[in-house]
Amino acid sequence: MRTYRLRLDLQLFSQEKTERATPKKRQESRQKGQVAKSPELPASLSLLFCFLCFIMLGGYFKERILQLFGSLFQDWITMELTVDNVMKLSTQIVIDILLLIAPLLAVTVVFAVVGNVVQFGFLLTGEPLKMKLSKLDPIKGFKNIFSMHALVEFFKSILKVAIIAVCVYVTIRSEWTTVLALWRVPVEQIFGFAADLTMKLGLAVSAVLVVLGFGDYMYKRYEHEKSIRMSKQDIKDEYKKTEGNPLIKGRIRERQRKMALQRMMQEVPKADVIITNPTHFAIALKYDAGRMEAPVIVAKGVDYVAQRIKEIARENGVITMENKPLARALYERADIGDSIPADLFQAVAEVLAYVYKVKGRRK
Repeated sequence: MRTYRLRLDLQLFSQEKTERATPKKRQESRQKGQVAKSPELPASLSLLFCFLCFIMLGGYFKERILQLFGSLFQDWITMELTVDNVMKLSTQIVIDILLLIAPLLAVTVVFAVVGNVVQFGFLLTGEPLKMKLSKLDPIKGFKNIFSMHALVEFFKSILKVAIIAVCVYVTIRSEWTTVLALWRVPVEQIFGFAADLTMKLGLAVSAVLVVLGFGDYMYKRYEHEKSIRMSKQDIKDEYKKTEGNPLIKGRIRERQRKMALQRMMQEVPKADVIITNPTHFAIALKYDAGRMEAPVIVAKGVDYVAQRIKEIARENGVITMENKPLARALYERADIGDSIPADLFQAVAEVLAYVYKVKGRRK
């Protein structure tokens, strides 16, 4: 019973999403449109730079507004209405309005794009636009309304309204004396004061909203990281899908090693000499003056493989010579199929000369 409980606890622990998402999981989430993003940040940036645009291009806006209303009240109000005049008037008004709001539209579009690109980079996907019947589930929708996410969003809205209210109160209170004295000043000064106060309020509120938007982005990022966490079992399953089953891969590698060892052993009878340590190393050399520039290593091994090379050599009458420094140097500095290093030519040539002498052959 205790063993069963322990297994059950381990199984439950492996299913807990405690691990950070892998790069593959992050890429899949990104392709689905699941990224850390806050709509507050681009909106607040657009608002802030719109007010800055009002300050920097105040003369331009003044000129366009005067031109628009000047034409209406001076030229068009006394004209005789005809079909052509009405169409011309409508066209001119539309052009004047577009020229008036063009800087604001440009600033809004640019910073709306920049605000999103800064958060999650350039992303173009239609996955969120696909129709999913699961989104129409009333039970799931009811849970979303009363979820922790909805509660956090509610408190964020309350906090935003409270901070904006404080900013408005502080700004107006600092100008309260001027506000009370507005009844004694001309209308032009009232409009000027109202414009200045609006700019102050706009800059203060938008700056606060930018800070809140950045904080909201950090929270969204934390929430996103939490939502894509993986369990240990998820990571194992992903590894099996991408890399294959480790057990099967291990068997394949073992089979490849056996096949490579078998091919190597088939070359031992063709060797001219086996150089040994004599117990740990064994290197089989072959040299054909007509086809090779230098002797070639056709087999090598240590311990069990070395003993097996020597056994095959004895069975096939291949001469075995003991030379500890040469055997170790050849094993460490050259692989199977490689020619011997140039600085070992002299030592190997002496060995081959002895072998040829023993066999009654000449180089």
